[in-house]
Amino acid sequence: MTIMDLEIIETDIPDFGERKIASPIQTLEIDRAFVSDEDRVLIEVNLKRVNRRIEEGSPLPSFESGGPRRNIYFDPSKMRCALVTCGGLCPGLNGIIRAVTLELYYAYGVRRIYGIRYGLEGFIPEYGHDFVELDPRVVSSIIRKGGSFLGSSRGPQDIEKIVDSIERLNISALFVVGGDGTMMAATKIVDEITERGLKISVIGIPKTIDNDIFMVAKSFGFDTAVDVATSAIRAAHNEALGYPHGIGLIKLMGRHSGFIACAATLAQQDVNFVLIPEVDFDLEGPNGFLARLEDRLNNRGHAVIVVAEGAGQHLFENGDREYDASGNIRLHDIGLYFKEAINNYFKGKEIPISLKYIDPSYIIRSLPANSNDHVFCSFLGRDAVHAAMAGKTRMLIGHWNDHFVHVPMAATVNRRKQVSPHGRLWYSVMEATGQGSLKN
Repeated sequence: MTIMDLEIIETDIPDFGERKIASPIQTLEIDRAFVSDEDRVLIEVNLKRVNRRIEEGSPLPSFESGGPRRNIYFDPSKMRCALVTCGGLCPGLNGIIRAVTLELYYAYGVRRIYGIRYGLEGFIPEYGHDFVELDPRVVSSIIRKGGSFLGSSRGPQDIEKIVDSIERLNISALFVVGGDGTMMAATKIVDEITERGLKISVIGIPKTIDNDIFMVAKSFGFDTAVDVATSAIRAAHNEALGYPHGIGLIKLMGRHSGFIACAATLAQQDVNFVLIPEVDFDLEGPNGFLARLEDRLNNRGHAVIVVAEGAGQHLFENGDREYDASGNIRLHDIGLYFKEAINNYFKGKEIPISLKYIDPSYIIRSLPANSNDHVFCSFLGRDAVHAAMAGKTRMLIGHWNDHFVHVPMAATVNRRKQVSPHGRLWYSVMEATGQGSLKN
């Protein structure tokens, strides 16, 4: 992405007006560096392109910097806050819940913090889910556990009923943790809040294990996912080495983007073939995957294959499309398809193989976060609280150019970050595997 691609992205963040209350964190006995709305982080850092923009007299696209403001909009003593986790599970959810709760409680003195059970369902009275009152005692040890302490759910809910519930609770700030679909729902919630003339801050904390949220350089859970995926690759490699014509086949997460597959491959570098949604390949033919796999076995005696779950969906073009509760297309299982296709190919050639298939997806999703992700979640949670207290809304906390920043929801929804087939990440994967093109 270049600076020219970003001209249409609006980076201003809505807020509720003048901040007249001195932040209570000024009274803490720590050296706290406050930031202002004028502190900006450049989106583009390529010096050549930045200089060209300056020479043209054009403004440089930038994000507001995350962090505490010296003055805040809401009175913490009168605030009620709510937090909800939505969509698929992901390492780090409990870290986010804990960080938001502790920052609200200790730094700002907010005492009424509600955890919404089972995603957006928790706002709908018909489901009968109780709220959880969050405080340091409740959240102190939850980061040792995987999943979400509050639970989650998928699928759309009635936006008007959600906002009705928020009004009844007299919520001043809502923290929404989720992926692209959740951020679209959060945008609709803000629209309804605005329509009613309410001043309720809605702050998104982006969650996707696939690391594919647009305009967010890194999402929590990704580091943990790569760690565990690397262990799966190591196990598959040992299995492949242990048998004549041994093959280790690993399916990793990545519906639309192959970041986990690429990063885990580079971390371990025992992989010979990587298949991701962004790069086309042929299964059959003289330069197709199966023929290249046969060459690999003839030359080296074993092979390790990593396939992202969204790769190869063109092989199922004649199949019926189904959708999950969130409206996402249900992907065909490329891992099992490859397992059968590889076995049938070598059986037809009367070449004995030993294929071991590993799918660690649900293990990865449900594990506690690793140390790096714990640190990352702590920053995200605290900066989400700082933004809400300052009266910001319709935004999410992102990570860009090594800074935590305020990203408008509109800049991320309905767009997706993907591995560039011509970028350095994919070129590095090609160098590590030596697989070359798998197109005839």
